[in-house]
Amino acid sequence: MFRELHQVVFAFTYHFWSKYMPKLKRTRKKNDPDPINSITEKKERERIWLTLRATEMYVFCCCVAMGLLQMISLRFSNTVEMKKCRYQRTYTAGPWSESSVADYLRKNIFRIMAKHPNLAITRLIAKHQIDDFELDSA
Repeated sequence: MFRELHQVVFAFTYHFWSKYMPKLKRTRKKNDPDPINSITEKKERERIWLTLRATEMYVFCCCVAMGLLQMISLRFSNTVEMKKCRYQRTYTAGPWSESSVADYLRKNIFRIMAKHPNLAITRLIAKHQIDDFELDSA
């Protein structure tokens, strides 16, 4: 699962940082004070907390995406469309891997959404596209 999170969903590619974060030394000794304790300003502590929260939320959303890929794999692996999607060197009778499902969705998500305009996710995306277009036009 770590490999799939790392290589398929890119869960560990976050780059959140705060300028209020103190520099950490790799060679810190046990007797040296903790750099985090040197931060006394409430605003700085809040910014560091928000940075940590953004990192955790990004990884959490990637884990949810991984779970969705697994559920789609279990539910739809036997469909004809999935079998035509990608060349497999060795045929598997079981469910497709998360990377195969992600590849299929990358290639076909817009076609699927155009084919099913009444899906809740399709309507939500269309609404946001219209709202963004109106903001850009103004």
